[in-house]
Amino acid sequence: MAHFENVNNIKFEGAGSTNPLAFKFYNPDEVVGGKRMEDILRFGVAYWHTFVADGTDPFGAATMNRTWDRFSGMDLAKARVEAAFEFFEKLGVPFFCFHDVDVAPEGDTLRETYKNIDEITGMIKDYMSTSKTKLLWNTANMFSNQRYVHGAATSCNADVFAYSAAKVKKGLEVAKDLGAENYVFWGGREGYETLLNTDMKFEQDNLGRFFHMAVDYAKEIGYDGQFLIEPKPKEPTSHQYDFDVATGLAFLHAYDLTNDFKFNIEANHATLAGHTFEHEIRTARMHGMLGSLDANQGHPLLGWDTDEFPTDLYATTLAMYEVLKNGGIGKGGLNFDSKVRRGSFEQNDLFHAHIAGMDSFAVGLKVAQRLIDDKVFENIIEKRYASYNEGIGKKIVTGATNFKELEAYALENDQITNQSGQLEIIKATINQYLLTTFAK
Repeated sequence: MAHFENVNNIKFEGAGSTNPLAFKFYNPDEVVGGKRMEDILRFGVAYWHTFVADGTDPFGAATMNRTWDRFSGMDLAKARVEAAFEFFEKLGVPFFCFHDVDVAPEGDTLRETYKNIDEITGMIKDYMSTSKTKLLWNTANMFSNQRYVHGAATSCNADVFAYSAAKVKKGLEVAKDLGAENYVFWGGREGYETLLNTDMKFEQDNLGRFFHMAVDYAKEIGYDGQFLIEPKPKEPTSHQYDFDVATGLAFLHAYDLTNDFKFNIEANHATLAGHTFEHEIRTARMHGMLGSLDANQGHPLLGWDTDEFPTDLYATTLAMYEVLKNGGIGKGGLNFDSKVRRGSFEQNDLFHAHIAGMDSFAVGLKVAQRLIDDKVFENIIEKRYASYNEGIGKKIVTGATNFKELEAYALENDQITNQSGQLEIIKATINQYLLTTFAK
């Protein structure tokens, strides 16, 4: 059955369009920096927010009535697959992502859960055979069920560790079968509420063991997708072990996993960690660890993970600058880990939201490319650190000096003159590029 029969394929109509079901700035075939826009941005749809979320929040019941909600159990799962691929085709996205329980309900036993997964992923594979939309990544939900009350791979209960391993083993088999380009680990409950009853070293050791087992099994079955860790500082635990990219990187180094993992970075998670999206992307990029991006934004007045669709053009520009400086996103993409607001309960709002997000990153891409072409930031940074290109500065960076020589230099050159950082000029310049990139 059709679920979006009143929506045609979404087309690019340009900035002057007033059609809410058309792209204003995202033109998949437009070439930016020598590549097609679609090939750079690699947009993906999040199955959980788009086809599973119902608007429930801690203070209210569901608000979103979907055409597939008339079904239940496996019939509901099948209807969601039908709706999903209709949505993918009409939106024209190249990728989607899912947790195992998003696509198939858990059964009363693990064997029954496996059976459900096999049936639904078989259906997904059939749809994928005639669709341009491929699987960017899949993952296992190891945080919703009450069995994960104390964590999954970091649980104090060895039976939970074993169950979690079984879930990821199945997930890797699904990833190989469906051709997933990545496999994601988000440690929803891999952390602690209090140190008063927690052996943090033991739990992190177990998490390291778990990841090594996953790497070994992927090699055993011939799955060559990229492994990704998705950092988040809190929620639902008060302190999660993958707090941010820097913390995650330290963990990967400690457990000899840097050759096997990169990072899937989410904008709203960066905010919760006290960082900007571009900070987290830069941290991963400078260490060669940028894997993929979850595109959303948080609400500036709310202190939790609101997962709003991205519309902040300043943020999308700076994020795409980092992606372009990275040479692209590789096997990763821009997955909209975003949900429509609880009051946006009409089914077509799903299209409106994705269009807004895709247009916002298309703007960011084009502005970022202009900034790179004109070497705006490069020129600023080159000037700012010019003192290290000659004299004592050059000796410092080449390792040709020491404290004694530096002291002698400082004694003769203690009247120091600094230059302005000119941050206001820089921000005004970004605004200028934002406002003029699409000017006629």
